[in-house]
Amino acid sequence: MLKQETIRELEETIGYQFQKKELLVQALTHSSFSNEQKINKYANYERLEFLGDAVLELLSSQFFFENYPDMSEGDMTQKRSSMVCEPALAFCARDLSLGKYVLLGKGEEATGGRERDSIISDVMEAVLGAIYLDGGFEKAQHFVQKFILSDLENKQLFYDSKTILQEKVQKAGKQLVYALVDESGPEHNKIFTVEARLDGKVVGTGQGRNKKAAQQKAAYQVLLDKVLET
Repeated sequence: MLKQETIRELEETIGYQFQKKELLVQALTHSSFSNEQKINKYANYERLEFLGDAVLELLSSQFFFENYPDMSEGDMTQKRSSMVCEPALAFCARDLSLGKYVLLGKGEEATGGRERDSIISDVMEAVLGAIYLDGGFEKAQHFVQKFILSDLENKQLFYDSKTILQEKVQKAGKQLVYALVDESGPEHNKIFTVEARLDGKVVGTGQGRNKKAAQQKAAYQVLLDKVLET
């Protein structure tokens, strides 16, 4: 189980002190751990994640409605989806180092569950659900705006990097390909390395736990380096 100093460390990171510490512990408990420890099945994060998902949809909808008065319903829906999708939430969770606090069973631990997007994005939502139950709407809103809906321009550039880059490439009349140049690590926990090649020249490199993630990071590097603007 989590030590008190570990709980305090995470509370300091997220800027919220829980009245009911058990809610935070539950938000960090994967079903593999609760099953292994023979803890009541409802003590894992799944129910809190369900609640956090609903709270996040409401808060993000309100955020875009209030801050983008000229944006259409369709555009708001698209923007919200890109900001609160699984990879986006996993990105935010890694900023908080949530992965290191998750309680996992031995099997999940051995297969790299601590770094898996599906797990840490769920934990992000579960923590939000726990904050909402413990501190109410205002505290939940503060968490969302500080750790999920912040720095939107840069985050959207990252999340939509492949699409944005492809549009720039087409306008420039060039050809872009992503080449897989390396695979490392055990079968269940591979790291893929991809090069972005513009007219045959390497202009960006990215690594990820799947090819798509590696391509996205390579595209993001190309955009940051403004290769097509020089």
